Amino acid sequence: MIVVAIIGILGAIAYPSYTEYLNRGYRSEARTALLEAQQFMERFYAANSRYTTDAAGLVNPALPARLQNIPANSPRYTLSVAATLNSYTLTATLLGNDKCGNLTLTNTGVKGRSATGPTVQDCWK
Repeated sequence: MIVVAIIGILGAIAYPSYTEYLNRGYRSEARTALLEAQQFMERFYAANSRYTTDAAGLVNPALPARLQNIPANSPRYTLSVAATLNSYTLTATLLGNDKCGNLTLTNTGVKGRSATGPTVQDCWK
């Protein structure tokens, strides 16, 4: 009985740490994908002199397929872009539960998150 109680206590302590460890790994993959998508958008701008596919600034470019779901085999985030002629915001939308929520990155390099608890620096490290 004592052994079962000790295992229960250790499990109650270890499980939250383990889930936070997994979430940090998923956030890391999302940050990497956002930075890769930022490079894609800058290459697109260099080739077209705008961040949108049309001259009116109404149609966003499609991100490459490998960047749309992160990780690709079992998505935890989906990436999207909202662009105008001279700016864009990339968003990694969380599909599960995490303390940082959605992660964002703008064309000027401003990093953000949708949750109000942790700081941007905590979510982007």
